[in-house]
Amino acid sequence: MKREVIITPGAPAPMAHYCQGVLAGETLYAAGQIASDYKTGVAPEARQDPAFPYYGSDIQKQARYILQNLRSVFETAGCALADVVKSQVFMTDLADFFYFDQVWKEFFPSPPPRTTVQVGGLLVPGCRVEIDLIGVRPGVERQIITGTATPTPMAHYCQGVLAGDTLYAAGQIASDYRTGVPKEARRNPAFPYYASDIERQTRYVLENIASVYQAAGCKLSDTVKAQVFLTDLDDFAQFNAVWREFFPSPPPRTTVQVGALLVPGCRIEIDLTAVRGGVVRRLIETPDSPTPMAHYAQGMLVGETLYVAGQLAADATTGVAAEARQDPAFPYYGSNIQKQTRYVLRNIRGVLESAGMSFADVVKSQVFLTDLDDFYYFDQVWKEFFPSPPPRTTLKVPGLLVPGCRVEVDLLACKA
Repeated sequence: MKREVIITPGAPAPMAHYCQGVLAGETLYAAGQIASDYKTGVAPEARQDPAFPYYGSDIQKQARYILQNLRSVFETAGCALADVVKSQVFMTDLADFFYFDQVWKEFFPSPPPRTTVQVGGLLVPGCRVEIDLIGVRPGVERQIITGTATPTPMAHYCQGVLAGDTLYAAGQIASDYRTGVPKEARRNPAFPYYASDIERQTRYVLENIASVYQAAGCKLSDTVKAQVFLTDLDDFAQFNAVWREFFPSPPPRTTVQVGALLVPGCRIEIDLTAVRGGVVRRLIETPDSPTPMAHYAQGMLVGETLYVAGQLAADATTGVAAEARQDPAFPYYGSNIQKQTRYVLRNIRGVLESAGMSFADVVKSQVFLTDLDDFYYFDQVWKEFFPSPPPRTTLKVPGLLVPGCRVEVDLLACKA
């Protein structure tokens, strides 16, 4: 698949080891962007002027700064923001959401699917939002999808976009957007020992996503990648039990804890991507990577695109793998984050090689860190595996599924 690294002077040059975007075939994968110029911290244009405190707001200035920069990346690739087919918004405070959404409307009169969650932090102090976008070339046929049985969004996004054979669905939470969490997604207080809030919410969300899929001519079995955002990882086992009902043959999945979701009381948001059934696909399983404990696949090759499950530095027997721990006998040689990053990337390399690919084929990456103080040392190891770096989004999250794990890496690759 033909690819082009996108570099534009219209957006700040990254300080860390990633690129602004990659155009792979007809799809543009942009790096997550924050409101920094990478010279002064938060860019002056993205700060509220203290001399005029009642004109504008930090979140609106930051959102506008980011979207202008992303527009430049898209234009360099021969695209426009109207070509965005999937968006993820990571905020440090959901109290900013309403004001952010007003700016979003300026840039997206016809809005794409969107997932919005609260995270623990971004890489530059003072930055309040990171935006991660995927687009397609203008000539790609697309259709806005609305599920007949799915609640109408209150905010400015659509339920899904079918671009060619790929369905990009908006992240869904267990809200009807009228009553908050609806009664169908709540445990009945008269029967507190029958089911649980997380099971009811998961089922409600997946039934709504199934309606979006149906409107696009897809089934849940067409899912090729899942991201699951939980507000409490203690909910995971019960969530996973419901997941098995809907996905007998599971897709690759990334699961992280987030700080909050847009409707109070919601405990889970699910973000799915599907490819219509006629496209050839193959599950990737390799002994070179740990066998998943939970119900997901290591990877799925769909045509020339490989969707990889998020990986962390754990095996199924010891928690954090022995090879990923700093040796207490040699405390000044290596570090936990570097050992974990190397362990994770070696395992992902096994998945890539099983699909006939390498790290040079990676076109999109997301990195979830439990402590941003680890970032510099993580990035040093990243350079070992990615001499030519892909677009990347890096976020702080409150927790990962195995205690002691400090990083989870989520990748997507396309055959060159």
